[in-house]
Amino acid sequence: MPESSREITVTRVALLELKDERQLVREGYELLDEKRILLATEIRRQLAQLGALRRQIAELTNELRSRTLAAVGRHGLDELSVYPPLTLAADRLQMRRSRLFGLELLTAHLEPSAQPAGIREPPVNPTPEARACADAHRKWLFPAVELAACCVNLRRLVADYVRTERRARAIENVLMPEIESAVKLIDEQLEGMDQEEIARLRQRRNELTGE
Repeated sequence: MPESSREITVTRVALLELKDERQLVREGYELLDEKRILLATEIRRQLAQLGALRRQIAELTNELRSRTLAAVGRHGLDELSVYPPLTLAADRLQMRRSRLFGLELLTAHLEPSAQPAGIREPPVNPTPEARACADAHRKWLFPAVELAACCVNLRRLVADYVRTERRARAIENVLMPEIESAVKLIDEQLEGMDQEEIARLRQRRNELTGE
């Protein structure tokens, strides 16, 4: 990369090398620009998914709150706090990994068991309110797992987008202008040298012919 503080060698070989470097830099910039577009597209997709999951969780949270209040009203807070919890042992966490430009993205899904969720120990005072409260909390977990994976993906995507944007801007605003300036300078100086050489040859010819 030519630098303003470095002396530029004015030769045709140096000019050809700079033009080759300019072509490679342009190709690198095009790849970074394509990567920016794909990252931005995936970020928008993940944001749409994040919004949908948040709305779903907000609805489930309202249901969870009302079920919890009903259970507290029936059992009292002390009794409900020692109520045997549902077991999630039969549920399975499904994780899938994919890659976008080498960036690992996650898809998480909590697969519910085909059998209804059970309780490890039978409660002393079983009630529909307590069971509904436990079911509401369990139902809330399913989109929460997907939301967690979506948040991880967005953090990774945004960080990679920022890095890519900085590299692309460095090429666009610093590297490419320096190369273009060096190519123009060498072109102008070589053209001047060619004109001087032509003038010298004409003068030499005139001296030899006596014109």
